[in-house]
Amino acid sequence: MPQAGKTRIKAQEAGWRGSVNGWLDAAYDALKESGVDAVRVMPLAKRLNLSRTSFYWFYEDREQLLAALLARWRDKNTGGLIGQCESYSESISEAILNVFECWLNPDLFDSQFEFAVRSWALQSAEVSAEIALADEARINALAAMFRRFGYEVAAADARARTIYLTQIGYISMKTTEDIVVRFRRIPEYVTVFTGKAPKRRELDRFYGKFGYAEKEPGVFVSRVDSFEEATPDAE
Repeated sequence: MPQAGKTRIKAQEAGWRGSVNGWLDAAYDALKESGVDAVRVMPLAKRLNLSRTSFYWFYEDREQLLAALLARWRDKNTGGLIGQCESYSESISEAILNVFECWLNPDLFDSQFEFAVRSWALQSAEVSAEIALADEARINALAAMFRRFGYEVAAADARARTIYLTQIGYISMKTTEDIVVRFRRIPEYVTVFTGKAPKRRELDRFYGKFGYAEKEPGVFVSRVDSFEEATPDAE
């Protein structure tokens, strides 16, 4: 059958067979919840309430699905981090805060996904090699960000590694922090990583992206609450 005709049939029958993204999403959830051994056709079919054979309408085999998972990880986590490193910023402090958005916004960088893929690498030389490539690309992007603001090559490399390895340590230890606790530490982190204290307006913009305002040092409130306090009552 010509490829175009097969594609049309796939589109028509996707309702009861699932979809390519549906299977991938199920694999993604299973990987994060239980590790790579849980990413198998029969358990995924049960999760989706679909037949086992419907899987093969979209993927040739389990290996192709695993390859798609790795591609999603590269696009999301490596792509997200590099994108934030290259985002517009007026100062190195603002650039670091752009990167910090990755650690607080799973749409930019999924830490659970990162942990799952690194755990998977313990069982796969291929995945381990993928991680090595990703680590190099991410550190290079961080170092380039520092060089953009005038840091010497050696200093840029050391600071990039300090930031990156610190965050990978957070992920590897499965450290969780309340967002406000993280906010309180961020000014000091920026100072440690850059050698320069961030300006208040830079921090205010950063907190505002997550819907918070710093009412007084170390005290954070919802921006909605802060606006209500700043608005006088109507006469």
